[in-house]
Order: sequence, then C-alpha cells, then structure tokens
Amino acid sequence: QVRLMESGGGSAQAGRTLTLSCAVSGFSASHYCMGWFRQVPGKERERVATADSRGATYYSPSIKGRFTISLWNKNLLELQMNNLTPEDTAMYFCAVTRPYVSYVRAEWCSEFSYWGQGTQVTVSS
Repeated sequence: QVRLMESGGGSAQAGRTLTLSCAVSGFSASHYCMGWFRQVPGKERERVATADSRGATYYSPSIKGRFTISLWNKNLLELQMNNLTPEDTAMYFCAVTRPYVSYVRAEWCSEFSYWGQGTQVTVSS
C-alpha cells in the first residue's frame, strides 16, 4: 500500500524559509513523477513543482524561482520554499503518479494517483 506523509508546515513571516518533507512508502516503479500541490479554500488546486524519475524538475511560473523540489530515491520528497509571501499561504500536498510504462518528463507529469493528507503553510506579512 502506498502511503505519503507530509511534514514541515507551519507559520512563518514573509521572507522566511520553510522546508516541507514527504515520506513515501510502499511505492516502486521505474517511471513515475512526484510533486507538490497547494490549495486555498475556494480555489482550484495548483501544481507547484514536479520531479520525474530521471531527476528533472518543473516549477509553476507562480513560484518564480523561489522554491526547490528535491527527490531522494523514491522515499523522500522535499520542497524548500524561500522568500515566502502571504500568497504562499495554503494547504500543501505531496503526490505520486501511477507507474508509467515509459519515461515522462516533469512538465508533462499527470495522473497523480497517491496523495498525502496535506500540511498547512501560513505566511504572515
């Protein structure tokens, strides 16, 4: 059974750094993607960053180079968030795709089938 567990959320002042972690267990595949999403109540879920099975990454333009996604084997996914702004306030979720039959580049990752429970990030000005 695939399990994802986020940690590292909390409150921070604007300009500070938070690092989110996602522990992944029970997952095994040669081709896959992992990623971070965020959602604000009343708004659609937004893709923040993805990493593919070759280590390539993709970032949402809204991040503007402030965030860094890191994938350590298939067991740990991190998101370092620098220079936080109040607009980064959201519930953050990590997710993993179903296994792919072949390589899929990070910017084309889809069919995220496994999700964590989420961790809240609140940024004050």
